[in-house]
Amino acid sequence: MKKQCLECAEEFIGRSDKKFCSDYCRNSYNNKVDSESKNLVRNINNRLKKNHKVLTKLNRSGKTKIPKFKLTDEGFYFKYFTNIYTTQTGNIYYYIYDQGYLPLDNGYFLLVRKES
Repeated sequence: MKKQCLECAEEFIGRSDKKFCSDYCRNSYNNKVDSESKNLVRNINNRLKKNHKVLTKLNRSGKTKIPKFKLTDEGFYFKYFTNIYTTQTGNIYYYIYDQGYLPLDNGYFLLVRKES
């Protein structure tokens, strides 16, 4: 039974459930279908990695108090983080993997590292 490849539209012979004439066409088709969602995930992961790198660079001692401009000057982007931890006293820490920050008064941030 002849079928038509979903990617290149060439005719081919194969199993009844086969959709592509080659692995190249199958990969090409699937890359096009998933490209938007993959790009979104890739961009967010890159942003998280950069934010983690900034926090690691600025927080060498494990607990550091710094002004906001130091984070922004390094390219830190506050929109993305991996989890939130709320203490019993109501303080909200934002974490990027093992590195976290707590917004303080007067434009300062407390940087912390979660011990594993």
